[in-house]
Amino acid sequence: MLKKILRWLLALIYKVEIRGLDNYKKAGNRVLIISNHTSFLDPLLLGVFLPNNVTFAINTQVSERWWLKPFLRLSRVFPMDPTHPLSLKDLIHHLQQDTHTVIFPEGRITVTGSLMKIYDGTGMVADKSEAAILPVRIEGAEYTHFSRLRNIVRLRLFPKITIQILPHTFVSPPQGLTGKNRRKYSGHILADIMTEMMFATSHCRQTIFASLLEARKIHGGKHTVATDLERIPLAYDNLITRSIAIGNALKKITVEGEHVGVFLPNSTKTLSVVLGLQLYGRVPAMLNYSTGSAGMVSACNTAEVKTVLTSRRFIELGNLADEADHLSEQVNLVYLEDLAGELSAWDKFQALVQCKTANIWYKHAQYSPDSPAVVLFTSGSEGTPKGVVLSHANILSNLKQLEARINFNARDVVLNFLPMFHSFGFTVGTMLPILHGMTTFFYPTPLHYAVIPEIAYEINATIMFGTNTFLAGYAKKAHAYDFFNMRYVVAGAEKLQETTRQTWMDKFGIRILEGYGATETTPIASVNTPMDYKTGTVGRFMPSMEYKLEPVEGIEEAGRLHVKGPNIMLGYLLANNPGQLVPPKSIYGDGWYDTGDIVHVDSEGFISIRGRSKRFAKVSGEMVSLTAVEQMATNVWPDALHAVISLPDPKKGEQVILVTTQKQATINDLAEASKGVAHILLPKKILIVDAIPVMATGKTNYIAVTELVAGKVS
Repeated sequence: MLKKILRWLLALIYKVEIRGLDNYKKAGNRVLIISNHTSFLDPLLLGVFLPNNVTFAINTQVSERWWLKPFLRLSRVFPMDPTHPLSLKDLIHHLQQDTHTVIFPEGRITVTGSLMKIYDGTGMVADKSEAAILPVRIEGAEYTHFSRLRNIVRLRLFPKITIQILPHTFVSPPQGLTGKNRRKYSGHILADIMTEMMFATSHCRQTIFASLLEARKIHGGKHTVATDLERIPLAYDNLITRSIAIGNALKKITVEGEHVGVFLPNSTKTLSVVLGLQLYGRVPAMLNYSTGSAGMVSACNTAEVKTVLTSRRFIELGNLADEADHLSEQVNLVYLEDLAGELSAWDKFQALVQCKTANIWYKHAQYSPDSPAVVLFTSGSEGTPKGVVLSHANILSNLKQLEARINFNARDVVLNFLPMFHSFGFTVGTMLPILHGMTTFFYPTPLHYAVIPEIAYEINATIMFGTNTFLAGYAKKAHAYDFFNMRYVVAGAEKLQETTRQTWMDKFGIRILEGYGATETTPIASVNTPMDYKTGTVGRFMPSMEYKLEPVEGIEEAGRLHVKGPNIMLGYLLANNPGQLVPPKSIYGDGWYDTGDIVHVDSEGFISIRGRSKRFAKVSGEMVSLTAVEQMATNVWPDALHAVISLPDPKKGEQVILVTTQKQATINDLAEASKGVAHILLPKKILIVDAIPVMATGKTNYIAVTELVAGKVS
């Protein structure tokens, strides 16, 4: 009777919803229920809402607390000490009989809002008992006053609580694995099950604007989420009102589904423009103005862009008048100043009312999560830039994948200097913070090496995303205390050099987390995390991603990477077929994306990049990694910049050429400093230059390097 009363009471106050009861029934009679631990309410919630009587495996000390005893009487309790081997053995024996036993693998209530570390002991219990593992996600209880997240998230009296039961699974270590290795493997698998559970139950099947409204509901309309050099903090209500106002204005001059060019810098105004376009089904096409007018005109043709949004002030400050004039010959340039001037007091009032009522009227908007959300353009470092079309679900999935692996909270401040036309800057630097209650500070360029560390110091930044080139530049200019408040520095887009990694550790005491991805993967495919980290790798794949390695002739213990997952793009827009969406292609079929990268994946799932498939040369029948030759030059001359390309060779098939800024560099010096390196890895020629051509993101522009070499080497 007490259990029924509590179920009715909890359902009334917290609107508790339980999903996946069929999965509970299908799990069988010997079941180990694993759940995330969000609050002191968790045992009560599971005890009351899960069918039948369940047993709780609870820490002995916790089970003795006086205030818990009345509630524990509602279920069976199996007191245990997770650090004591005999307790674990007793639990294994218990699970070898018919039982539904609940255990919290984290061993404690979360103090971050995300998963805490997962104890290997629970994995060993699952392995030895051979019981079915039933993942259960509790969501919403972390916002109650029974959680341990005070001053981290906005606590509420009666938030909605959802209990989601996922399909059961098993822990099955490989044959022959014994002892500590078997225990470690089982714990590793259990941790993956938990992160997969967190992602599978996340809210990524919606539009970006719907996710923005959800974030406002969680964190409050007055919560600050963005600011820029104008130093005007933008809270959720302000951001949503501005986005609606600009969206209402743009709706009059564009049509649904149209690709609208965005020729603007990193700023809160650009954010409002992007959200305003997406609100009514328009697709922002982010133009890379570092490519000049020719590059932007090419992008507009590829994506069939007829209207481009820009700003007179931006063009003036960026000295981009010539580019704007050239662009205006091909498309209709619309200036934000003109749009703002046309907004009447009534328009602004209407936007404010729509902001306050958005949770009601936007529910009826018929925009699919799988519809295009943005068009980004590849860097073109190895070929003609392509338009990459990402859906709302692509972007939200990638953010939820990251959230399942790394903890973020509303106290975090992101310093975003990567331009929004870059996938790293758009998805992670912009959308991640605004949709998760963090504050993002927009800085217009990553090239101010002395200023950015000062900005980080001033705004108390806790998170920063960058490329090796930029991080190395900041390290040289920064004071040792500029990054004192930094929790995470994540590197991507290009290989993180060991010298950069070591400099950040020695000077700032910060371990850079290196990741890997592409615009086509929205962009994160893998990343090192505080809990899963291995130096020299780019981390492990994101949750719910599959991979296959295509064998490549001449390359051992590595293969050409093909990936599949919810974060894989909708498709390409190509210059030779403007406006037509071309789905990703792979030898493995629909939904798979051929990255073109040669990688090695170790037994723990950590990925090591060997190089691009195009970045291999065949010399005398042997495959030579141009990336490896570059790395060898970097090891010998760490203070110089290097690029390696290949050209046809009538005798040996191809010849490897090193382009470097190192003065007086010779092949003999390289060979002597790289003792033990095979002769075939040495470049045939070295070309000394004043500067290596690079893209706006700091990536080497290999097309320009090849043209440079072709003009000087016969």
